[in-house]
Amino acid sequence: MLKEIEKSPQLPAIVDQLRNRLKAETELRHQFYQDMTPEEKVEFIEGEVILHSRARNRHLEVTMNMASLLKPFVEVNELGEVRVEKCLVVFPRNDYEPDIVFFCPEKAMDLTPETMKFPIPDFVVEVLSESTESRDRGVKFEDFESHGVSEYWIVDSEEETIEQYVLKSGKFELALKSGTGLIESHVIAGFNVAIEAFFDRKANLSALKGILSAS
Repeated sequence: MLKEIEKSPQLPAIVDQLRNRLKAETELRHQFYQDMTPEEKVEFIEGEVILHSRARNRHLEVTMNMASLLKPFVEVNELGEVRVEKCLVVFPRNDYEPDIVFFCPEKAMDLTPETMKFPIPDFVVEVLSESTESRDRGVKFEDFESHGVSEYWIVDSEEETIEQYVLKSGKFELALKSGTGLIESHVIAGFNVAIEAFFDRKANLSALKGILSAS
């Protein structure tokens, strides 16, 4: 695509259009930062403010189950920091609030109690919903892949399955898609758990006890 544009006699006009578009987006983005509130879950994607509707209980339950295992494991082993939902991660063009993010120790060191705009995470989890699936599999997937998110889990709470994508040579590769067996993170060293523990309360408690007892 870029080669075709470079050869086009309309190149100067195209560049001007893109420059004006990015300038307008930058102004809208600054306004987005001023207007956003702690009560809302909002994202800024391709110049548009996306206000998320309330999540279904199943979505919230699965997100909590995952965070309840990831966060203590990371903290006990001093591997970095885990954040849930209203953590605004800033990419070159877009701002997202994923369901769960993880920052390696190097990035975690720069976080303060007053941090409101977070760096690009090393690991992201998105739990699908009807209103977000196209973006989770589309613009977010491309953005995460292009800007160094090392691992991306897409979780289907209805089908009770996880897709695990791992960044290799700048491209996401599907490492696992399953609703059974173990899943092992490539980024959070040593974190492996039964997939069932993310969807079943009893299995979740059993996995949590295992994490805590190992500490």
